[in-house]
Amino acid sequence: MGRYIALPSMDLDRRSSKQSKAVPKGCLAVKVGLEEEGQRRFVIPITYLSDPRFRRLLEEAQEVYGFRTPGPLRIPCSVDDFLHLKWLMEREHSHSC
Repeated sequence: MGRYIALPSMDLDRRSSKQSKAVPKGCLAVKVGLEEEGQRRFVIPITYLSDPRFRRLLEEAQEVYGFRTPGPLRIPCSVDDFLHLKWLMEREHSHSC
């Protein structure tokens, strides 16, 4: 059977209306980047969460940052690598936020 990844809890009532407008329904914000390069914010479709390649990134994030982190989900990979993965997933899933 499949493994499940625990995502950080998101208290939607505590987010500001500005943040809520910035992330369309069916999408989520992630921060990507290694510490030495800084982090960049991306808005991705929630369908990416089921992609095995993205799930590996989630497992890595869980190992590095733990279960509870404030703000957007943080992904510990280089921005260039994430952009390449995002491009691959956009081609296969044929939609984006």
